[in-house]
Amino acid sequence: MRRLTPALALCSLLVAAAPAQAADQPAHRDSYGTKAPYAPGQNPRTYQRPPAGFTPVFTENVSRHGSRAATGGEDGDLILALWDKAEAEGQLTRKGEKFGPAVRALLDAMAEVGYGKLSGRGKQEIQDTAVRMERRLPGLFATIAERGEKIDVVSSGQGRAVDSGNLFAGALADTDPALKPLIGPARTDKDLLYFHKAAGGAAYRDYIAGDQRLASTLKTITDQPRTHEAARSVLRRIFRDAFVGQIADQTGAAQAVYNLYAIAPAMSGESPDPDGRGWGMDRYISRSDAAWFGYLSDTEDFYEKGPGFAGSDITYKMAGVLLDDFFDQVEAKRDGTSDLGAELRFTHAEEIIPLAALMGLPGSTEPVTAERPYTYADNPWRGASVAPLGANIQWDVFHKGDRYLVRMLYNEKETAFKEGCRPIAEGSEFYDLDELERCFGRA
Repeated sequence: MRRLTPALALCSLLVAAAPAQAADQPAHRDSYGTKAPYAPGQNPRTYQRPPAGFTPVFTENVSRHGSRAATGGEDGDLILALWDKAEAEGQLTRKGEKFGPAVRALLDAMAEVGYGKLSGRGKQEIQDTAVRMERRLPGLFATIAERGEKIDVVSSGQGRAVDSGNLFAGALADTDPALKPLIGPARTDKDLLYFHKAAGGAAYRDYIAGDQRLASTLKTITDQPRTHEAARSVLRRIFRDAFVGQIADQTGAAQAVYNLYAIAPAMSGESPDPDGRGWGMDRYISRSDAAWFGYLSDTEDFYEKGPGFAGSDITYKMAGVLLDDFFDQVEAKRDGTSDLGAELRFTHAEEIIPLAALMGLPGSTEPVTAERPYTYADNPWRGASVAPLGANIQWDVFHKGDRYLVRMLYNEKETAFKEGCRPIAEGSEFYDLDELERCFGRA
């Protein structure tokens, strides 16, 4: 029997654990990766009530910006250049004839919104999240208004994060006008909310740029037969076989189609299509091929931002500055040294994903080894769940006497703190602050 090389052995594991999705099944949210639009994770009627006598005294969050346009038009330009050539040569499929106009319409809409800027859907996501926060904690915001406490708004300084913070604050003020004068001017803290590009992310950037294990693993996972099969399948929906055979980089061209498919739901508010199919990009990539390219997108994010390789914290250690700030804010409230009623932070997937890994949030607790790579079959990590557009982590603080309790919401779902942290009672979503300090090593 022929002995498999390490690379071939790895490929055999990956093929066995490929994402399964029949072509006639509905597209799964996971196929959009971290470009999946936001949806709250829990019905607000089902939240646990705080123990008797405890009242809310503080809330804080960190939120990814809302849905946005693509950060550039490269994918559209690449695939349209091929489409124009195929049209001139009579090499389009019947379905492919409609692809070019659909892509041009989507690109025009994104250019009008502004590449990288919040779409109409993204603006609404952020505003709706703010309104739900106020409705969850009406007593807190009434107290903030009554006592004249401050609401601090801070962002990475990048346009879509700045805009998200301003929209969130504006929606709070619209919900309760008494809050408007208490909302401070939005400020920027790159070290806190853009740490992957700040001084604290230097070692991480070296890892991304030069780690050979990372580069080898990503290449092996991506460059396997299933990827090339999926690429040809995508392109054959648009171009005739003879033309597909002329495309030098079939994977790159198919990836461009997938990227347009993945961003289309974020632009649904700008779509002229009234039939519910948005921009119709799902017509040009099968459900199974979208699932595969979604897996490849998740693979890159998992290794570059998430739990990554076992025995290494290089992808998420830098998020400690943000976790520290969560604790600092609550401790200052307990110690009577803060006049804040709410701390609102706005950032990016590059910060949410490592913070989720550092905190041990659901789906972010399992790293992998070089011998057992990341697959959907073996690992629960999914970009659409960990850090969709508009993803958020929130701590609500409740007080009674000298005791302070904390409840965490992750994408607005009550979420237990990491393994080893003990809630106040079995099944409770509330934790003593003292216990969290012990559990996270802050005591």
